[in-house]
Amino acid sequence: MRQLPEADRDAIRIAQDPKFARWLEQITATGGCAHPVHLSGSTTTHDPTTGEIVHHYDTRTEPGERLLIRCRNRRATVCAPCSRLHAGDTFHLIRAGLLGGKNVPATVRDRPRLFITLTAPSFGPVHRVGERCRPRRERSECGHGRLLGCGAVHDANDPLVGQPLCADCYDYPAHVLWHAHAGKLWDRFVIGVRRQLASAVGFTQSRFSSHARLSFARIAEYQKRAAVHIHAVVRFDGPAGPNDEPPVWGTAARLADAVLASARRVLVRTPYSPAVGELSLRWGAQVDVRPLRADGPGPDDDAVAAYVAKYVTKGASETGAGTDHRLTTWDDIDASPVSDHARNLMRTCWRLGGLPAYEPLHLRAWAHTLGYRGHILTKSRAYSTTYAALRAERARHVGHADIPGTVTDAYWRYAGSGHTPGAALIAAGVAEDLEQSRQLLTAVRDEGEWSQ
Repeated sequence: MRQLPEADRDAIRIAQDPKFARWLEQITATGGCAHPVHLSGSTTTHDPTTGEIVHHYDTRTEPGERLLIRCRNRRATVCAPCSRLHAGDTFHLIRAGLLGGKNVPATVRDRPRLFITLTAPSFGPVHRVGERCRPRRERSECGHGRLLGCGAVHDANDPLVGQPLCADCYDYPAHVLWHAHAGKLWDRFVIGVRRQLASAVGFTQSRFSSHARLSFARIAEYQKRAAVHIHAVVRFDGPAGPNDEPPVWGTAARLADAVLASARRVLVRTPYSPAVGELSLRWGAQVDVRPLRADGPGPDDDAVAAYVAKYVTKGASETGAGTDHRLTTWDDIDASPVSDHARNLMRTCWRLGGLPAYEPLHLRAWAHTLGYRGHILTKSRAYSTTYAALRAERARHVGHADIPGTVTDAYWRYAGSGHTPGAALIAAGVAEDLEQSRQLLTAVRDEGEWSQ
């Protein structure tokens, strides 16, 4: 008789447990999280005046004496259910800064707003999608004996797309150091936009904050060539932020001019190293600036929010530009399931990370992201709400709000994480059912809106 696979046997064991129903409730509450965190402990809420216990919860009554909570990982490759929740939060965070809501006034809809893209410069020719990759009239080779052109027509899924024509000619140190300084480039870019705006109306940058404020949210996206591009929503507010109207001179056209001028002028110099020298880092030549639609021809606000939410769940591994796990040894690089191009970038991070000049950049710690050290999504304080506020609002919605006038004593400790093989099988089924239900509700809602 053929024996059942281990996961099936384990799933049967869990289903036969007397506390299976409660365990399933926990799994459903986590949305079928693929790597839940296990906690043990208790919470007691009492009236500080009378000492009366209003509520008490203890994990000793739970299956395995543990409570399961979401891992909250944003990467779809790590935990699809939590990444969908994170994407939803991101959508509302970005949308609130565009249309209002979540304590942001609806008047922001009429402010000057741009959707901008800042690109990385070229570090060497790479294969690209389109009508003939890199055609050349004459057959010529680089100093390493490789062709300088490519007449092929590459499909978007061709593994050659984004790979250098000659890896020996490619400037890997510049690529890695540009990634390591991308955050500083952005900071100086924003300062430059403020300076350009102030100069355009005749006052100094130090007075800009008393006249206006720039609010923004930005996301980093890895391209096929393993270089990060920055997409950002930039909004022009008054000095008090979203509750304050911008000055009359603050137009979308003037803001766009300031963005373009600042992107061209920003310069960051790397620390000097005898091995590399001192590099001057800039944004790429391609800068895209689009006014967001306010009864005009620009992109739709919901489309922009959905675009950002889509990419916030993607890790470097999904574009083949890195891995989602840190590398601890040189051998980890060889074992990484990435392209030769990405592996060369990782090796460059490791080599440069061992040089004293680049020690503050912690390049070895960020070798898995090819030297890029920033968060995938960052925003200015006044742009909109926060992830913490959205999670607190969701907790109140499901009845987990604090009771006014009471004191809560909580004692919790970490007790593990993840699933057994059978539990993982059941959790995946729960996650699939919940996602199908979500899609069905969305379809019904959309059909209802269409019929109106």
